Amino acid sequence: MSLQATIDCALAETPPGRAVWVALSGGLDSSLLLTLAADACRRHPRPLHALHVHHGLQSVADDFERHCRQLCAQLGVPLWVERVSVALDAGQGLEGAAREARYAAFARRVARGETLWLAQHRDDQAETFLLAALRGSGVRGLAGMPPHRVWRGRDLRRPLLGVARADLEVAARRLELGWVEDPSNTDTGLDRNRLRHDLLPALEARWPQAAASLARSAQLAGEADALLEDLASLDLTSLGGVAERLPIMPLVALSAPRQRLLIRHCCQALGLAMPPAARLTTLLEQLGSRGDAEVCVAWPGAEARCWRGALYLLGAAPSLPDGWELEWDGERPLETPLGRFTCRLAHAAGAQPRLQVSGRRGGERLAQPQRGSRDLKRLLQEAGLPPWQRQRLLVVWHAGEVVAVLDDTGRAAVPCAPGWALRLPPAPPGSG
Repeated sequence: MSLQATIDCALAETPPGRAVWVALSGGLDSSLLLTLAADACRRHPRPLHALHVHHGLQSVADDFERHCRQLCAQLGVPLWVERVSVALDAGQGLEGAAREARYAAFARRVARGETLWLAQHRDDQAETFLLAALRGSGVRGLAGMPPHRVWRGRDLRRPLLGVARADLEVAARRLELGWVEDPSNTDTGLDRNRLRHDLLPALEARWPQAAASLARSAQLAGEADALLEDLASLDLTSLGGVAERLPIMPLVALSAPRQRLLIRHCCQALGLAMPPAARLTTLLEQLGSRGDAEVCVAWPGAEARCWRGALYLLGAAPSLPDGWELEWDGERPLETPLGRFTCRLAHAAGAQPRLQVSGRRGGERLAQPQRGSRDLKRLLQEAGLPPWQRQRLLVVWHAGEVVAVLDDTGRAAVPCAPGWALRLPPAPPGSG
C-alpha cells in the first residue's frame, strides 16, 4: 500500500463530518503527515486543522512555529498555536513534563469526539519497545504506542506507525517538502537518541529487519495487553463491578498476578496514577490484615485503604486546615478547601440563618429526628462512613448547636437536625 493510500484509509476510518486535527511539530514526520492529510481531505472533503504546541524550551522554538505557519498557509490548512509552560520541577524529567504540557494543550484545543493524528512511525515504536525493555517494563510498557485509542473522549490515531522513517524521508524529498530539524535529536546523552543513533544502527547492521521486528513485538505485546484488560474486566465484574471499592476476600482468592492486574486496571478506570511496583507489593501484603486495621498505602497522586472488608482506591484529596472555619448564610455558594458547593441549608421557620462552618472539633452532638441528641462520632459509624472521610467533613453550626454535617461532595453525611433541610442543586440535563 502506498503512503498516500495509508492516509486515505485512515481518513476513511473517521466518521463523516468529524474534524481531523494533525499535531504539527514542524519536523519531517508531522510536516509530511499534514501534507498527505491535506491531499486526502481535498479529495474526500473533511474539516482539517493543524495544532502546533510551542514549548518554549529551545532557541529554535520560534523557527518551528514559523515553519508551521508557512506550511499551513501553503496547504490552506487552519493552524492553531498553543503556547505552554513546561513544569521542569514536577519530578517527571524534561521529556515527561513536556509530554504532559503537550497533551494538556491537545485537550484544550481538540474537542471531545474529534480526531487527532500523531506522526510517530515504526522506528519510534521500535525505540519505545527497547526503552521499555531496558526499564524492565511489563506487557503494557512493551506494547509501546497504540495505533488507536480513545483519550478523554478524543480519538487519537497514529496513521504512520507501520511506516519506516526512511520511507517517510524518501516521500518528503519526492514532494520537495521542507521541515525543521530539532537540534536536541543529536544529543546522545538522551536515552532515546542514544538508541536511535548508536544502538539501532548497530542492530540493523547485523539484522536488517531489527526495527521492523521490534515494532512487530510491540504490536504483539499490545494484543496481549488487550487480552489482559479483558481478563481484568471480567475479574472486576465478578467482584461487583465497582472499581473504587473491591471486596478483599474474593480479591485475595485471585493469584497475585491477577490481583496486580486488577488493581492497575481499576486505577486506570478511575484516572488514578499507577502504583509503583514496590507500593503495589506492599499493598498486596497488607490485604490480609485484620478487618479493623487502618491500612493505607499511598503513592504520588493516589492511595489505597482497607476498611470493613473492602479495598478502596482513592485519588489525592485536599484536607481542612486545623482551625478552619467561616460564616455562611445558607444560600450563597460555600467556598471551602474541599471545593465549592452550591447546596443550600434552610430552617423551616424561613428566617435567614447565621451559620458557622468548621471542620470536626471532637465531641460534637447532633439532634436526630425522633432520636434526640446523638454523639456525632456514633452517628458517622452507624452511617458506615469510612474513617478517612470522617476527617473531611464540614460541620455546620447555628447558635452553638450542630445542625448539619456535609461530606466532601456537599451532601448530608447524616440527617440534618429537626427543622433543617439541605437542598442540592438540580442535576444537569442528561445526568441520569
